[in-house]
Amino acid sequence: MNDPARVKDLKAELEAKGVAYCLATYVDIHGVPKAKAVPIASFEKMCGGSELFTVGAMEGMGLVGPEKDECAVIPDLDTCVVLPWDGRFAWFAGDLHYHGAPYENCSRVILKRALARAAAAGFGMNLGVETEFYVFRDAAGRQPLAERRHMGLCPAYDVSQTMQAMPYLDRMVEAMNSLGWNVYSFDAEGGHGQHEFDFAYADALVMADRLVFFRFMAKAIAQEMGLFASFMPKPFANDFRSGAHFNMSLYDIATGDNLFAGASGDLAARYGIPFPDIGYHFVAGLLEHAGAITAVTNPTHNSYKGLLAQGRMVDVSWAPVLRAYGKNNRSAMLRLPMNRPCVENRTPDISCNFHLGAAMSITAGLEGVLRRADPGAPMNDNLYLELSGATASARVPARNGNSVERLPRTLVEALEAFETDPISAEALGEGMRRVYLDWKVREWERDFYVVDEGERERMLAYI
Repeated sequence: MNDPARVKDLKAELEAKGVAYCLATYVDIHGVPKAKAVPIASFEKMCGGSELFTVGAMEGMGLVGPEKDECAVIPDLDTCVVLPWDGRFAWFAGDLHYHGAPYENCSRVILKRALARAAAAGFGMNLGVETEFYVFRDAAGRQPLAERRHMGLCPAYDVSQTMQAMPYLDRMVEAMNSLGWNVYSFDAEGGHGQHEFDFAYADALVMADRLVFFRFMAKAIAQEMGLFASFMPKPFANDFRSGAHFNMSLYDIATGDNLFAGASGDLAARYGIPFPDIGYHFVAGLLEHAGAITAVTNPTHNSYKGLLAQGRMVDVSWAPVLRAYGKNNRSAMLRLPMNRPCVENRTPDISCNFHLGAAMSITAGLEGVLRRADPGAPMNDNLYLELSGATASARVPARNGNSVERLPRTLVEALEAFETDPISAEALGEGMRRVYLDWKVREWERDFYVVDEGERERMLAYI
């Protein structure tokens, strides 16, 4: 519980800033924030867990049934944020509690458990995420924020597109930096109306909390300006997906030193990439559990329409499709970027529940570290070329005579890997593993079995 003296001091500070209402938030299975608005006069009660939630009525939270007791949310005072665009509100990330104890299916509690296991082994994890999303002038997505003036396929880095969008982008940068996030670049991305913000990495829990707030903030500021921001992974079949690459590094829990910045070891001598052995072991853990991780970091039916080497696009989409790692190789699932000491997983998309995705990643990577697992040889070539003439098999022949496993191509394939991989229960807990699987299978069935107009047009009169 929160210290009463600190609660009192923070209340006075918020009142002095003009805060009128507080939001102690938690997230549902989709990573969407939930809260009750609490007047500042009731701040002490809120900090003690006064606000109760019937989480069984929420999506993918467990405790289903009218006879189940409610959960209380306990705000983490360290996460306090006064909304940059509306100073009447203070925002907190919080943990759900059930019967006086942290609730096992709370996403934030799940990540804290995973990080505690890592800390017991002497490790913490830092996380940086590249946030890609679309901004439109209408909710139907027909008119991107920046006009389509580019002559070719990809408007990425186009200065004209960025300048057209600056009224919105400037508001976002100002808000993010007022929170101390240290935005170091932003740009027009590959999609028409797609943008990316890059800002400083942080401890995995801090970053997951920030990303929940980031999506909320991006939508709120857009709405204020008469715009529409979307975190749908793949809004258009013929345009780029919105990724959320995880840039991960382990640090020494005692010193804070980045362990992936250490000296190269035996595996570097064997495989030719200057990277410490602990980083190779972390890569091995991620690769071994790639299917189960992908079920969480790419959580929707729509996500897998973006994990294509080409699809309906004239050129490659730059999305990873094969379970492999390589030196600065953007066509592999895992990239060792060389300009920063981290492992980049290029698979996750912007729709994921970041607390659960980080929990799966640290659990899998830590397992590889503790086993001193060997990831095998890297693949440093253009892996899209490996797909030339490939069949529907889960494994693809490689030019070196071996074969490489595909990443899941549909949500149901990923869920099959999630269901059979023990890492799922280890990372999320058996309760959340069951809840997640049940909910996502139903999502798959709901979305996959829809017959749309295009399908009817292609088949109705032909067959």
